[in-house]
Amino acid sequence: MSAAKKTRLRSGKASSGDSQPFVDLHDEELYLNRELSWIEFNKRVLEEAEDLQHPLLERLKFLAIYATNLDEFFMIRVAGLQEQIYSGVTDLSEDGMSPSDQLKEIRTRLIPLYKRQAVIWSKQVLPALVKEGILIHAIEDLSSDERTELRQDFVDNILPVLTPLALDPGHPFPRLLNRSLTIAFVLFDEVDPKEEMKVAVVQLPAALPRLIKINRQGGHHYVLFEELIRAHADILFPGHSIHESHIFRVTRDADVEIAEDEANDLMTAVAEGIRQRRWGTDAVRMEIASDMPRKLLQFLTRALELEYSDVYKVELPLNLQDFLVLLLLDKRKLKDAPFNSRILPEFDHEALDIFEILKERDLLVHHPFDSFTNSVVKFIEAAADDPNVLAIKMTLYRAGGRSPVIEALKRAAGAGKNVTAFVELKARFDEETNIAWARALEQAGVHVVYGVMGLKVHCKVCLVIRKEGKNVLTYAHVATGNYNLSTSRLYTDIGIFTGRQEFERDFVHLFNLLTGYSKHASWQHLGVAPLNMREKFIELIEREVQHQREGRQGYVIAKMNALIDAKIIRALYEASIAGVKIDLVVRGVCALRPGIQGVSENITVRSILDRFLEHSRLFWFRNGGEEDVYISSADWMTRNMERRVELLFPVYDRKVKKKLRDILTMYLCDDVRARILQSDGSYAPRKKGAAPVRVQTDLLAASKRR
Repeated sequence: MSAAKKTRLRSGKASSGDSQPFVDLHDEELYLNRELSWIEFNKRVLEEAEDLQHPLLERLKFLAIYATNLDEFFMIRVAGLQEQIYSGVTDLSEDGMSPSDQLKEIRTRLIPLYKRQAVIWSKQVLPALVKEGILIHAIEDLSSDERTELRQDFVDNILPVLTPLALDPGHPFPRLLNRSLTIAFVLFDEVDPKEEMKVAVVQLPAALPRLIKINRQGGHHYVLFEELIRAHADILFPGHSIHESHIFRVTRDADVEIAEDEANDLMTAVAEGIRQRRWGTDAVRMEIASDMPRKLLQFLTRALELEYSDVYKVELPLNLQDFLVLLLLDKRKLKDAPFNSRILPEFDHEALDIFEILKERDLLVHHPFDSFTNSVVKFIEAAADDPNVLAIKMTLYRAGGRSPVIEALKRAAGAGKNVTAFVELKARFDEETNIAWARALEQAGVHVVYGVMGLKVHCKVCLVIRKEGKNVLTYAHVATGNYNLSTSRLYTDIGIFTGRQEFERDFVHLFNLLTGYSKHASWQHLGVAPLNMREKFIELIEREVQHQREGRQGYVIAKMNALIDAKIIRALYEASIAGVKIDLVVRGVCALRPGIQGVSENITVRSILDRFLEHSRLFWFRNGGEEDVYISSADWMTRNMERRVELLFPVYDRKVKKKLRDILTMYLCDDVRARILQSDGSYAPRKKGAAPVRVQTDLLAASKRR
């Protein structure tokens, strides 16, 4: 930021007697670019792959996560920018960059990261795998017996599955599957070598393993599937000499638009969208092996309607995600130590009467440190089996595979309970799974609701309605994460069980909003997006400003996955200018620029990447000493505030409040995995103290002690 702009302060809310200079809080230099901030986040994932504190196979996992993240970035964010350019959109981002400017800068920043990823693989991870007896061989390095065995296996079991595709005027360029590995072969006719070169492609079928095991004693020995195909190309193309072959991979636009207002059946429309994502959308990127010759590259880019700026040369195996199969090896010392989640005492017995407990107090669970199965699943199963429960209503955004939650809901419906499940069919990349769950639930007698027009339902809540004597009481579980058993072991999330009846009216109106026609506006306790959540957050921030001006220290602590919403960022800048201390824990994208003199010097932003994916959303406001604490399904993103149904849940139980404040304090103390966001958008490690704090490790240790 220029010296001249640093002197411009205040957004116009100061009183006439305010001595602070003026700043235009819409100034583009106060904001970090969303896409470039995301690249900084993924760069830190790559740094985890370099970190020797992680076991070897966990470092491989971070390499694969980096690659998966990058795929989704191109399929959604880069595809969106390309669509803006194609459509003639000239609007600038909050930081003043045009779509074309952003695409150019994205490429500039990614090329060195591709090279860095290749170095980590070839110089660090791969040699370390070899030392541990995990070897990936070149075909030519195998013994003659091994090569003979592989050739026979190729003829018997692989050749029938492969489909070579000729590329010539009589064979138009095929629709290559999104993210599938493809081999391009350059061929010449053996009978007439003067004939023009021919090009053919072979896609690697996803049904077959990428790593082909070699039967050799001592260690784990493999060859790559693509190398096996290339070595036996003479069988695929008899009568032709193989001049050369090269690996490439196409990434396509996966941000499928569902025209809900035109769709007679939302499930059918979403299913069609899934098909389009696999086959029919435009290519946005091509990754190629670094040795691909220019003539072949020109042929492929022309066929795929790509520019050279959409091509990235890769010097490591493509689809590194396929190598995660190595985590299944019995190599415990190469993986994170297994752990047992804590079982809350209230759930640690067969004669569970959770509803009586919730009449007395709320319960907090912090996953994965606290067991999901022995808390959330038990709560839903208790409701399904309790003869006094009349109804269960819940939202399902990503339920995952083999879900005990789904089974409990089906059992409840079979027992005659009124069960309503809101299944969000538009949960990106989980649409297919959710369609399967929706059909299974309907067949079991559950009333399934598929969507709210124009919105995604992202809130996580389960409401149980129970008959007790003459009264009908409600019990609820509210969470920051999904009802997903698999991710409950991989993501950090907060859940709260409550039997407080003051929430009943708000919860009832929430589900009426989801399932029927409702314009309910007078929410007593909950913040609900897109109705009032952003306004609620800004009101809470502005209240801290008022406390600060009246001599009571204003203080905000907020933990989330992303911070992008410009209106909330401006409210935070206002608070910082007023002297309010603000500590933010933002795992991923952050558009707020901290540390700007006169604007955001009271704001600190840190990010923590470690064994578990930080996913919980927690918000703490000092409120003049009468602290307020909230959990939420929402990040501070415009999409969460305007285009999703989200929930902001206030914590009233004093013990739960204290536990959440203690958890936030631990995150603020982390000086091992935490990185501090700098004003230029980069991140720097914290200086370690005399007794270093690694929050996830400490939380695991505390869970074990309890």
